Amino acid sequence: MRLIKTLVVLLIILVMTLIWLTRPGPVDAVGWDVPAPPPATGALMENTDLRRAALLGQGMLNGPEAVLLDDAGNLFSGTADGRIVRIDDQGGIHLVVNTGGRPLGMALDNIGRLIVADAARGLLRIDADGRIEVLVDEIDGEPLTLCDDVAVGKDGTLYFTDASSRFPLSHYRLDLIEGRPHGRLLAYQPETGTLRVLLDDLYFANGVTLSPDEDFVLVNETFRYRIRRFWLSGGNAGQDDLFADNLPGFPDNLSRRPAGDGYWVAIPSRRNPDFDQISHSVPLRNLLARLPQRLQPSPEHYGMVLLLDNAGQIVAAPQDPGGELLHELTSAVEHDGHLYLGSLSGDRIGKWPLPPALRHP
Repeated sequence: MRLIKTLVVLLIILVMTLIWLTRPGPVDAVGWDVPAPPPATGALMENTDLRRAALLGQGMLNGPEAVLLDDAGNLFSGTADGRIVRIDDQGGIHLVVNTGGRPLGMALDNIGRLIVADAARGLLRIDADGRIEVLVDEIDGEPLTLCDDVAVGKDGTLYFTDASSRFPLSHYRLDLIEGRPHGRLLAYQPETGTLRVLLDDLYFANGVTLSPDEDFVLVNETFRYRIRRFWLSGGNAGQDDLFADNLPGFPDNLSRRPAGDGYWVAIPSRRNPDFDQISHSVPLRNLLARLPQRLQPSPEHYGMVLLLDNAGQIVAAPQDPGGELLHELTSAVEHDGHLYLGSLSGDRIGKWPLPPALRHP
């Protein structure tokens, strides 16, 4: 009888512990039935193409998440310690400014000033003398939590993303685990100070870029493996639809090809099959959020970028299996026959020569 009582008590303790662990804690999770990933065939067949890349600034950079090239070919990036740097052809690193935050996406406005989406400080403008101006750091009195990427329109409008209104960059995994849409696509007009929310309820709004004619803007929903399109003009103005869906990994930044014939999408990690398998379960998501970060889903050590055509179809997927040279790629920008590749956690920028089939005449 004493053994039975002990087992009953242990069972009760176990059940109560499981109930406590799977209750909402750091997150209030919702489930999602994840579609099966696209097969690794055709354009998605595994390859080692990215291992032909040259490595710039190797060992001297800490998380060059985004890359930017001006018309003269000057290469810029922002690092985890708040620096924005210029990298010369020999890999030398030159400080431009330190934002005091975490610079992520970058663009140049129409008179050559740096526009920076800083995860900690918001949307910034930096002049040639290094003076920093905060353009947007709150919406309706609430601070921006994770300003992520930015694109500049011909009329000067700044299109940018707030990846999550709930979780900062240091806890981005909780946004994934919770599974709720906290992201926004916004538009800011510096001349008038007008700020508009174009889309909300996005699942980690990440990279953003404009179409060649600027009739629509694309925004990545990282935690739904898809790219959404918001129409700026024409008969569909003000409406949105899907541009690309069920991608093979988590899309981060994206950029338009210089010739306007497609888009590069950086994939910091392929999909995690273990997480996809439990994504439908609210209790398991809540439990996962309570575990130490080292036991939560982590980016795969793998290099991948996608090239999409103007219909949103994947036409190429250069890769580095195992991340021997490049991994956790978060940006891909084409310039003068090369693709420049940034990384959230790497210590280098990749400069990949485009193969003849992808070069322009």
